[in-house]
Parts: sequence; C-alpha cells; structure tokens
Amino acid sequence: MKALQFDRTGSLDSLGFVDLPVPVLCSGEVLIEVKAAGLNPSDVKNVFGRFSYTTLPRVPGRDFAGVIVEGPQDAIGLEVWGTGKEPGFIRDGSHAQFLALPRAGVSKKPVSLSFSQAACCGVPYTTAWDALERTHTGAETTVLIIGIGAVGRAALNLARIRGSRVIAAVRRKEQADALAAEGVQTIVLREPETLADAMRDIAPSGADVVFDTTGFLLPVAVSVLAPFGRIAVIAAPVDGHVNVPVLNLYRRGGSVVGVNSLLYSTAECARMLDNIGSLFDADLLPAPVDFRELPLGNAIEAYNEVNSGTGRKIVLVP
Repeated sequence: MKALQFDRTGSLDSLGFVDLPVPVLCSGEVLIEVKAAGLNPSDVKNVFGRFSYTTLPRVPGRDFAGVIVEGPQDAIGLEVWGTGKEPGFIRDGSHAQFLALPRAGVSKKPVSLSFSQAACCGVPYTTAWDALERTHTGAETTVLIIGIGAVGRAALNLARIRGSRVIAAVRRKEQADALAAEGVQTIVLREPETLADAMRDIAPSGADVVFDTTGFLLPVAVSVLAPFGRIAVIAAPVDGHVNVPVLNLYRRGGSVVGVNSLLYSTAECARMLDNIGSLFDADLLPAPVDFRELPLGNAIEAYNEVNSGTGRKIVLVP
C-alpha cells in the first residue's frame, strides 16, 4: 500500500511517500480502507518530535473515514470514522491506503456526511466535546470562544445545540462579519487588552466558560470570567509557559481545565463520535464545508502548508 512515513523527528524533510505491506490484523481488529484522512496540526508537531512517546518508523495521521474490508463478518462493508491517541503515535496511522484498529476503536460514520466531511471532524469535534463536557457547558451557560479555527468552530456548533449563549472572539473583521451573519455575537480582538472592555458591553456578568483555542490568552481569559467560571485550554506557546494572574483567578472562584484529545483511546473517542454522529444525522450540526481535498501523494506539500499556518483544513484522499 502507499503510505506517508517518517523514521526520525525534527524536520518535515523526514517524511517520505513509501510502499508498505497492508497491515496484518491481530485478534479483535478490523482493516479499514481509508477513503479520507484529516490532517491536523498535531500530526505536523508529531513529525517535529513534540510527542516523546511516538515510536519510529511511523505512519502519521489520527483522523480517518473509510470502509471496513477485513475483520468479523458482520463488520465488513461498514462505513466508519474515528480518531484517538494511538494512530500515528504508537501504531501506524491514517495517512495511508489502509489502517488497522481495534473494532471498538471505530464508530459508524454519519450517513449525512461524505467521507471527506467525516475525516474533518475527529480531533476538532472530540476536543470540543471534551472541553464542553468537562466545563459543564449547557443551557443558560455564557460561553466565550477565543479563536474560531476547526476546534473553535466545533465548540461553537456543539455549544449552540446545548442551548448556550455563545460569544466568539476573532482577529479578522471578515470572520466576525461571517459569524454575525449566522447570529453569533462577535468581538474583533485586535489587542488582548480590549477583550475585557468588549465583554463588559456584551456580557457584563462575564463568561461562565472561556474556551481559549490559541494558547496565549489565559491571562485575559481570567479577566472576563464570571464568578466560579471555567477556562478550557487546548494549546500553549512553544516554551509551554503563560503567566497566570492567580490572585484574580482564585478571587473569582475560577478554574482552568486542560483539554488534550491525546488522552483518549480510539475506543473512548469512538463513544464520543457515536454521540456527535447522531447530531449530524439529526441535522443539528452543520456538515463541514471549509476544507479542501488533496491526493495522498501530495501529503508532504500538505504538511508544509499546515506548518505554515495558512489555508483551510486539508483532507488527504488516497
């Protein structure tokens, strides 16, 4: 089979497009013909060596959608999707023509989504789901989402379903205008210090939940918390450090929740995706549209593009 592979870390130059044997199944596993595979920033960071537990050589890729072609008879032909901490890190991942996983590590793909649309969702939606669950986001919750990339968009969609009041903070006016057209209250965040003033105008009592997808704005997130508010963080600067105004945090009774989708196995993610998939099929979640497909053979180009921080979500198609 054709696959992307790296045998050392530190540079994207270590990526190569290679021929590998089709995976041989162990007991309880299924073989998936990958129809589409999402490309996430964590896949790129993995090649750079940001995850010490990755074993080499390794086929990268966490998110996938495809068809089971080998395994238990009642599973063959099922259209599935998935993600988790194992693929691309401690076992070969989805940036290949075929992928082997435990049967419990796959979820039935939503009928309403194409393979490419489903492949967009794994990391963004399981991350957002975990963040909202662990910050107890529900009806009547005021949620401020800082940054509307793939994860922020997923959180926005899920929070609205839960009946939350959602406020989005973005840097670009055109993005704010597009969100406003969807009925989302928006703040154009030109400088971090302006967020508190803007929130006082929109939500004088503060935000019950702040979801900082940027990794840089924890201090300003504390300043807009409502009493007993929660901050969910999914990223950090390269050096891993942010100065936190602890006095302000504890006086508000606030808490910080670290959200890391790589803590969850494919089986645990499959259970989340079962819930998320039902929302897509009930027409409660909008199907992803802001992505582009690239052939798997162009994966190295795609990795470099994601590393540059430009462009839309990329889905690799074998």
